[in-house]
Amino acid sequence: MDTYKATIGLEVHAELKTKTKVFCACVNSADEVRPNVNICPVCMGHPGTLPVLNKEAVKHVLKVGYSIGANIADFTEFDRKNYFYPDIPKGYQISQYKYPLVSGGELAGVKITRVHLEEDTARSTHDTGDCSLVDFNRAGVPLMELVTEPVIHSAEQASAFAKELQLLLRYLGVGDANMEKGEMRVEANISVSQTDKFGTKTEVKNLNSFKVVEKAISYEIKRQIALLESGEKVIQETRGWDEAGQKTYSQRIKEDSHDYRYFPEPDLPKLKLSEITEFKKEALEKELGELPWQKRKRLQKNFTLKAEDAEIFVQSKELSDYFELVVEPFKENSKLVKLSTNYMLSDYLGLLKNDTSGATISKIPPGNFSKLMQMVGDNKLSSRGAKDTLLALFTDGGDPEKIANEKGLIQKSDEGELMKVVLAVIEANPNAVADYRSGKESALQFLIGQGMKATRGGANPDVLKKSFVVGLTNAK
Repeated sequence: MDTYKATIGLEVHAELKTKTKVFCACVNSADEVRPNVNICPVCMGHPGTLPVLNKEAVKHVLKVGYSIGANIADFTEFDRKNYFYPDIPKGYQISQYKYPLVSGGELAGVKITRVHLEEDTARSTHDTGDCSLVDFNRAGVPLMELVTEPVIHSAEQASAFAKELQLLLRYLGVGDANMEKGEMRVEANISVSQTDKFGTKTEVKNLNSFKVVEKAISYEIKRQIALLESGEKVIQETRGWDEAGQKTYSQRIKEDSHDYRYFPEPDLPKLKLSEITEFKKEALEKELGELPWQKRKRLQKNFTLKAEDAEIFVQSKELSDYFELVVEPFKENSKLVKLSTNYMLSDYLGLLKNDTSGATISKIPPGNFSKLMQMVGDNKLSSRGAKDTLLALFTDGGDPEKIANEKGLIQKSDEGELMKVVLAVIEANPNAVADYRSGKESALQFLIGQGMKATRGGANPDVLKKSFVVGLTNAK
């Protein structure tokens, strides 16, 4: 088994976030639940209708291209991809074949072959008894197809690539890429071989979650190896994923490109991108903003974050923006930045996770969170006091210092006041005092615990310990 090498290439389809569909004025909405309402004669393929290209969809694909360092076409055109299926109303799909918008580039260490624009198909359902239904709302939605080189060698690497692509699409604002809604679908071409040559590949289509991507690829690698080990051949075919059975299954013999009878789309003009102002490199690069891998590097460098903490922030733009607002007043203070990171990623996210009211990350204003962290850093609040104040802020709102004062959570650091407590504890615990003086360090911890109890947890532990050492030294 170890002598086999898996080779994987991915084809990822992602719906683009535009107001209208790619060739008509119908609303592009992935949240529409009523069937067949966002349709018109153009996207339904009625005779005599003509497509009109959505410029915003082209811009979205070009942004992806510039982000991954790809080659951007100057000349591009659309093609007809001819095949019959009930969810293709025209009997062909408008796509790109010979002249894609984007070629080359790299993402997450994986080389890219091409990125092109096409129209999505309708949605078929087959669980309605003895008939199938087709919802054409999705037909004509702008769809980006990204094809990688066959340079991936594990299911985990394939899943990691898909996650990074989803993140990029969201950072660019070109697509939400929610896999559970079908806004992003992954197809994997998989082959195994004991030599440097590629084996016969199979394509597993419509993988709709990152876990399914990993499970389907892992299963298919094992299935192909088992076939070869038993002396059988792998057939080039298209397969699906059976979630219930946790296995792939044959759907149809894999088509080659010539089976689609591609030819240039006669109803759309050929494009010379350098002649179109909206598509110029200088204009589009200004719209890219900070990319995920740039943010990872910056967060780790500027705030000395651990890689795993930086990744949590990178995965959520809302969370990372909130974090940066919180630490802005003390961004040069690494201690306070670390405190903020810990309280935010453990305590605050824990409160949000368990909340049933739909609270968002900004429920506690960032300024109040900053003030709370500064109180902890100034030893005004113990860890327990900070957690209690944070809970009150989350539940009822308000000013953290006022809350801490009202609840008696402010740490007592006055040495004179604490010395009175210390002397009372020493007098009440002569046996512990004798144990300490005989060299038992645990006795000191006991006495400090009694001091914390006497102050109801309000004493500054460091000041209290120092006071005990002084008090025990001076006591008769």
